[in-house]
Amino acid sequence: QVQLVESGGGLVQPGGSLRLSCAASGFTFSSYAMNWYRQAPGKERELVATITTASGSTNYGDSVKGRFTISRDNAKNTVYLQMNSLKPEDTAMYYCNALVYFINRWGQGTQVTVSS
Repeated sequence: QVQLVESGGGLVQPGGSLRLSCAASGFTFSSYAMNWYRQAPGKERELVATITTASGSTNYGDSVKGRFTISRDNAKNTVYLQMNSLKPEDTAMYYCNALVYFINRWGQGTQVTVSS
C-alpha cells in the first residue's frame, strides 16, 4: 500500500524556518521523482518543488526560489523541504506527492502558518 506521510508543519514567525518531512512506503522510493505542493485557502494547489531520482536534480516554483530547498534520503525513504525566510504568503497546507504506478499519490498534508 502506497503511503506518504508529512510532518514538520507548525506556526512560525516571518523570517523563520521550518523543515518538512515526507515518509514514503509501499513503493521503491528511489525510483520515483518526488514533489511538494501547497494550497492556501481559496487558492489552487501550487507546485512548490520537485526532485528527480538518480541525479537528484531539483526545480522550484518562482515564489520560493532561493528560499526553499528540496532534498531526499533514499536510505530513509524520505523527502524533505527546508523552508527559510518564510513569509506570511507561504501560509498553506503542504502536501507530498508522487506519481506511483500511474496514480497520483498524496499525503494528508501538514499545515504551515507564518504569522507574528
